[in-house]
Amino acid sequence: MALFGGKKAKPVVGLDIGSSAVKAVELRKTKEGFELVSVGLEPLAPETVVDGAIIDAPSVSAAIERIFAQQKIKNKNVATSVSGHSVIIKKVTMPNLPEDELYDQVHGEAGQYIPFDIADVNLDYQVLGLSPTGDQVELLLVAVKKEKISNYTSALSLAGRSVVMVDVDAFAIQNAYEMNYQPDPTQTAALLNIGASVMNINIVRGGAPLFTRDVSVGGNQYTDALQKELELTFEDAESLKRGQQVAGVSEEQKLSILRSVSEILALEIQKTFDFFRATASGEFINHIFVAGGSARIPGLLEMMRDEFQLPVDELDPFRRVTYNPAKFSDEYIHEVAPRLAVAVGLGLRSFDLV
Repeated sequence: MALFGGKKAKPVVGLDIGSSAVKAVELRKTKEGFELVSVGLEPLAPETVVDGAIIDAPSVSAAIERIFAQQKIKNKNVATSVSGHSVIIKKVTMPNLPEDELYDQVHGEAGQYIPFDIADVNLDYQVLGLSPTGDQVELLLVAVKKEKISNYTSALSLAGRSVVMVDVDAFAIQNAYEMNYQPDPTQTAALLNIGASVMNINIVRGGAPLFTRDVSVGGNQYTDALQKELELTFEDAESLKRGQQVAGVSEEQKLSILRSVSEILALEIQKTFDFFRATASGEFINHIFVAGGSARIPGLLEMMRDEFQLPVDELDPFRRVTYNPAKFSDEYIHEVAPRLAVAVGLGLRSFDLV
């Protein structure tokens, strides 16, 4: 899915610009699979990126330049991704036409499915399959406001990078999942990417996306609750959220507040699952995979296992990626893995398999 840029595979650095940090991943294809070449994370100050919009472009550009300089990344071509309210993803049915005619039909009729002026969006689609009769095709239609894409490409240009492709966070996560887990085509999984301000939910069967939704909840809610309830500084609340200890705060106090926020997240996930089941008759979710900076909130995965009565695991974006232990320690890769799933998925855009 390329909402901006060409379809042809080109070596790129996967660059995920999130609300709390910029993450970069560079991969190389090997005989065995993929090798990690470069990885970098640069934290961003609060309010630099808000609800998926870059508010302070110079700060984001500076963070990108630091990553490329520190990691000695020479490739200036990047793939990045967006999410949130400016992104519309719809399943639609169209007549089964030759590719060029289908393109014209999609662009001619997309306006009825998109709640924005069609002139104000970048549009792309992916054919999911034929109807049982063969006279229609099911498409995944994706539209993103041009101003949203411009918001990202401007910040990247300021950092001296060339944007080869703009993707969607949920599909980047799916790329990382498919490559690392090679899912059974009959199995349905829910891929959750819980970032600082947005949770991407992508329900997939094998490699086919069935239902996608972005929810405006995430790690910031945990920080806000800890700050408010315990009268902490932002820094102390962040430390507590990441499992560190803060003077004067008991483990019981912390876990109680974290659980109350986890319940809000679980409710949003349940709503999404209910809506999915109502629109996709006969579909059952077999497994939940969780990525993002909030994947390791104490007690979150355990609570989700109880709540949904399903296997719930952290999504490992490096499960089938090798790396030089002299350059990257196992401890470091394990520590940063959940936060790099989108960047890995974007880094895979260099290769034909995605």
